[in-house]
Amino acid sequence: MSQGAKAPILVIEDDVGIRGNLTELLQEYGFGVVSSDNGLDGIALARELRPGRAIHSFSPRKAGPFVALNCAALSESLVLSELFGYEKGAFTGALQSRAGLLESASGGTLFLDEVGELPLSMQSKLLRVIEEKKVMRVGARTEREVDVRLVAATNRDLDEEVAAGRFRQDLYFRLNGVSLTVPPLRERREEIRPLASMFLARALGSLQAPPLSIDEATFEVLERYPFPGNVRELKNLIERGAALCRGRVLLVEHLPEKVRCFAERSGKSPGSELRSLSESSSWSSFPPSSRRGERHQILEALDKCAGNQTRAAELLGISRRTLVTRLGELDIPRPRKR
Repeated sequence: MSQGAKAPILVIEDDVGIRGNLTELLQEYGFGVVSSDNGLDGIALARELRPGRAIHSFSPRKAGPFVALNCAALSESLVLSELFGYEKGAFTGALQSRAGLLESASGGTLFLDEVGELPLSMQSKLLRVIEEKKVMRVGARTEREVDVRLVAATNRDLDEEVAAGRFRQDLYFRLNGVSLTVPPLRERREEIRPLASMFLARALGSLQAPPLSIDEATFEVLERYPFPGNVRELKNLIERGAALCRGRVLLVEHLPEKVRCFAERSGKSPGSELRSLSESSSWSSFPPSSRRGERHQILEALDKCAGNQTRAAELLGISRRTLVTRLGELDIPRPRKR
């Protein structure tokens, strides 16, 4: 894809702040995959947290086009024609030739959202483009060269998809270089306030409404809510509240009932029960920042959960993907369920 690229980047999650590490990675690597927790999809990620857009904007290709495609939103035949283009008469309705997104993004960046949803036949075609830097339009007889940086996004665990035979291992290896983690919003509660304020300012601009502020109690309720829909859900909540608010302050009453009810039931921020449980166990005597202490926490959580990594991750208050990453970094063998 990009000439002179050293290796692809697999941007999955980032425990220490995706924005801070992204610039450094951009200096070393050429193209990659963005993967995230379900609900924080790639296009929303590129627009709001902007790693996909940043890879484009901070690169020598920033003057070129940035093109995005949601692979899960189209059928296999439509993905084929969207990516590769077609010649006039290639199929019914092809009244004129059309360049595909791979050609349209030449000189710039193509962002493939939900790349894990691509059918195997399309994965093989994408792999060939990555390796040969050439595309052939549907109905064409000759190939065309392309020079495009490829960034892809997925909320699937590609290791599991490869093991199940649903994702090509060779394509995964071509995409998987450096891993960077984008945790779900529930693990980044310190970002809820600035994100909510940003979304409110945008919503007011769209509505051409007078200035609003967010009440402190509203912030507290938002910080308790687990946000299964991640950033998109927060954005929708704030836009809804801005449309309903008739005063100058966004109050708790302007939030959906399910959010208010969760705050009333919990009485404290989600995850605090897990933290209390962990604090009551023997690992609390180790400094959280030490490798020894972290290793002890993880091993005890796995023991308590009989080797179930999903439950252990919940007990530790982290995502399963982050737990798997830390197992490798701390040289802890991945356990079998007992």
